[in-house]
Amino acid sequence: MHTTPLTPELIRGALDLERTAHGLLPHRLPARARAQCADPQLALAESQPSGVRLSFRTRATTVELDTLATKRIYVGAPFRPDGVYDLLVDGRPAGRATVGGGNTLTIDLSTGAAERRAGPVGTVRFAGLSDAVKDVEIWLPHNETTELVALRTDAPVEPVPDRGLKVWLHHGSSISQGSDAASPATTWPALAASLGGVELINLGLGGGALLDPFTARALRDTPADLISVKLGLNLVNTDLMRLRAFGPAVHGFLDTVREGHPGTPLLVVSPILCPIHEDTPSPSAPDFSALSEGRVRFHAAGAPADRATGKLTLGVIRQELSRIVRERAADDPALHYLDGRELYGEADSGELPLPDGLHPDAAAHRRIGERFAALAFTAGGPFADRAA
Repeated sequence: MHTTPLTPELIRGALDLERTAHGLLPHRLPARARAQCADPQLALAESQPSGVRLSFRTRATTVELDTLATKRIYVGAPFRPDGVYDLLVDGRPAGRATVGGGNTLTIDLSTGAAERRAGPVGTVRFAGLSDAVKDVEIWLPHNETTELVALRTDAPVEPVPDRGLKVWLHHGSSISQGSDAASPATTWPALAASLGGVELINLGLGGGALLDPFTARALRDTPADLISVKLGLNLVNTDLMRLRAFGPAVHGFLDTVREGHPGTPLLVVSPILCPIHEDTPSPSAPDFSALSEGRVRFHAAGAPADRATGKLTLGVIRQELSRIVRERAADDPALHYLDGRELYGEADSGELPLPDGLHPDAAAHRRIGERFAALAFTAGGPFADRAA
């Protein structure tokens, strides 16, 4: 078997690669951004490599990847399955696997306490591949921090030559990160990127789509041909700001992105339908009665009357985002707006309800991805002229 050094040329979708005692840890926010926020939730989310994949050209029939995962355990909640690795060969699904072992992070939702324990490196193995020259991608688990330790193959590998694809840079919440998708290549952004024929950089950050200036600067400084930002749900479920602060924060975020991408198509996407927060403000809170029964569910802890004090709801956020984009677009014709309910709305909620009250399941991810591709990348869409 050949052991190939893990270099940046073989890794796509990460903004930073941290050298660790074991190997490389992909990050989806640069070091400067990480240094400006000590939130453990953000640190966890950005180190979970949604959209990050190994990409190489080879004749190998067997591929082995050693990784060190960090697996989450929630006290009282159902056991979380091991993170999934998707194998794509020449762009087509060719296998799926998991890796045992790894570190554990045990989290008590009732207190916020967390305990880490070290564990062993594991190996994901794909065998029986064609011996023809082919482009191989291994998509890393979208919901499991993953250190890359070693890559072994039974034939040499080389970086995939530039295919001339446009780069789509996307930012959003846990739904964009992948939430309850079946696998990393079937999160809605990954599906939409595949259908749109673009390269994805996914800055979907679970709990972290909060209009943070350091995230805006990361978007500003990342080369991209197409950009989208999906905003709203985290601002509601964290109870982070009131209406007075929201509008100026959106303007500031967009201003920063535009500093680095003055003419790039920029799509602002409002929240998908989420019944618990449509008209009821934040925060979101775990339903501990459901947790005691082995189920994870969330509810809105606010009250509709709280809107009078400036608390945000998804309805208020959609109205404000639509207004802001409409007004800015008068001087910025490459700025566009998409109501998230066109991706997942009332009818979808009846057919494919959000299992925990906040996050879509695998079937809903597929529907959202297909609809986004149809609305954004096809003729007349905001990305149509730049996606090919």
